[in-house]
Amino acid sequence: MNHIKKILIANRGEIAIRIMRTCREMDISSVAVFSEADRTSQHVRYADEAYYIGKAPSGDSYLNIEKIIEVAKNCNADAIHPGYGFLSENAKFARRCNEEGIIFIGPSPEVIDQMGDKIKARETMIKAGIPVVPGTEGSINSEEEALNAIKEIGLPVMIKASAGGGGKGMRLVHTKEDIVSAVRAARSEAKSAFGDDSVYIEKYITSPHHIEFQILGDQHGNAVHLFERECSVQRRHQKMIEETPSPLMTPELRSEMGRAAVDAAKAVNYTGAGTIEFLVDDDLNYYFLEMNTRLQVEHPITERVTGVDLVKQQIKTAEGHPLEIQQEKLFQRGHAIECRIYAEDPDNNFMPSAGKIYKITEPLGLGVRTDGYVYEGYEIPIYYDPMISKLIVWGANRDEAIRRVRRALYEYKITGVKTSIKFLERIMNTPDFIDGKYDTHFIEKNKELLLAKDPCDNCNDMVAIAAYIDYLSKINRVQEVNQGFAPAQSRWKKVPYINHF
Repeated sequence: MNHIKKILIANRGEIAIRIMRTCREMDISSVAVFSEADRTSQHVRYADEAYYIGKAPSGDSYLNIEKIIEVAKNCNADAIHPGYGFLSENAKFARRCNEEGIIFIGPSPEVIDQMGDKIKARETMIKAGIPVVPGTEGSINSEEEALNAIKEIGLPVMIKASAGGGGKGMRLVHTKEDIVSAVRAARSEAKSAFGDDSVYIEKYITSPHHIEFQILGDQHGNAVHLFERECSVQRRHQKMIEETPSPLMTPELRSEMGRAAVDAAKAVNYTGAGTIEFLVDDDLNYYFLEMNTRLQVEHPITERVTGVDLVKQQIKTAEGHPLEIQQEKLFQRGHAIECRIYAEDPDNNFMPSAGKIYKITEPLGLGVRTDGYVYEGYEIPIYYDPMISKLIVWGANRDEAIRRVRRALYEYKITGVKTSIKFLERIMNTPDFIDGKYDTHFIEKNKELLLAKDPCDNCNDMVAIAAYIDYLSKINRVQEVNQGFAPAQSRWKKVPYINHF
């Protein structure tokens, strides 16, 4: 049994801080690494130790395996937590950690390899008896082979990169005439993004619901699921809002899919936290989509409804402890929703909005949590993902959770850069979302409503600016009064002014 005393977090931003918080609760020292662009980032300030690892581009810093290993050895870190993104699903990185005697907080390199290859993962699930979307058994090696496969499967189909993720290397094909160009485009994009142009073909589910199950496994063959997350509010295959429980789910389907998720985890001897992702159609047929061999961005909503700290469980299983959680004792309590706050402009085709943040007012109150890393005066770099925080809200039921999200988004103010806050507010007021009747086409179906120009969109900003001007005016007035230059009277109101400063 290992005892971890110091963890290097091979990541940045909000996920690095979130991991460090659990480390602090467990009396484990945390080590931050940072690029040139992140010298003043909040995760650097929060950590017990921090080390520079390279220039701003991620290839020179957060993806630099040897530099991260070097820092871990020099600071005597027992373990490395990869967070999500960057090196979190990189088998080579996990293997290098093992070679250097550093605990990699995640599954084995073999499992990462096996489940990171979508074709191998699909074959593994078929052997385990998990339903998969009808499609090719292996990769497509020629355009002629693609034409023959699609003739057998039937249109529409989705062409996918074997090593894909984040929507890259994916093409939806509706007509026979588009097959060849789609295969070429998918292979080219896959080669550029992943260094591997292998693609395969799946039948396209016309009204898909993206539902994932959180799983935990230990080194002793135990595995449990912590229920589902509904992730169907997506734009270009990138999630924007997640919730749990899913409004689509029935108790019977939840139980059946939960068992399938656990079977999938056991089929590969999975250790740590992971996610089994499914597509579910309108008739509640479900199909394995992929396995994420890491912590997910949306893990806090699962923590909120189950009361389980997933990062703590990752650390304990990495130390070799058996799971203390029993499936029959896990329950969902209430309803949780996560909104991803991006520094981007929805009114300008969601262009990233890097720049300096002048003012932040974060929402507070019952059932509200924010996981972020920016602060007033911080300049958002252009080199990384534009997500700057996550708003996690809990309610006793779905209706209360939605109302609380609306309130929290109303209170959330960020000036200096464009953000997705207003866009998220509109989603919370869209009938399809309120009714829980939505699939992965939700944003496209409601585009006119979600992207409609609202003349009052800037009203709250104007009020905030006016209030700040009043605040500065009052400070100046107090100084004048204290120095005897002016009577104690507000410039804005013809009433006596009381010094509250």
